[in-house]
Amino acid sequence: MGSLRVLVVAFVAIGVVVAYYADRMLGAQKAKTTNAEASTSQRGPGVTAPQPAAPPASPQALAQAPAKPPLPQVISLPSRARTVTLREDGGGHFRTEGRIDGRRVEFLVDTGATAVVLRASTAAQLGIRPSRSDYTVRVYTGNGETRAAIVQLGKVEIGDIVVRDVRALVQQDDTLSVDLLGMTFLSKIKWTHDRGQLVLEQ
Repeated sequence: MGSLRVLVVAFVAIGVVVAYYADRMLGAQKAKTTNAEASTSQRGPGVTAPQPAAPPASPQALAQAPAKPPLPQVISLPSRARTVTLREDGGGHFRTEGRIDGRRVEFLVDTGATAVVLRASTAAQLGIRPSRSDYTVRVYTGNGETRAAIVQLGKVEIGDIVVRDVRALVQQDDTLSVDLLGMTFLSKIKWTHDRGQLVLEQ
């Protein structure tokens, strides 16, 4: 009987010790879980812990990186203005060759003439033949008063300068010795007169 009591007491003591250590281990585990939950709540939902910054790129890596393409250059386009420069002849006049509806005509530039004026013979070469009854416009020249017919020219060209739908007058040859390039053409372009030169620009 004495041996049985000793054995029972030993088993009871061992159970107490095991229960004590088991209780301590459960308490430690609960403390770790509580600390982890508190840390998560402080960062907020969906927020992850900060990651360490990436190390800076080495000089070799920077040197091997592709260079940025250069910006496109601004190209200045040449002016599209068309110019014709005329020089005075020996008499202080400006003469030039031109075309009326594709046919060659020699002009005397006259800024004092209100219109392009053609001799009747020049007009006939262009297929323009006014009748006698068409000569109804009074024209005053250095030789006195005369009559002219109004006509419409499809296109007048001086060099690269082109003016379309030009009103013109036709006079009899005995009242006009040369075809005149007057203001019904010149008023539709720019022109300047300076130092013996007449510059036409369009």
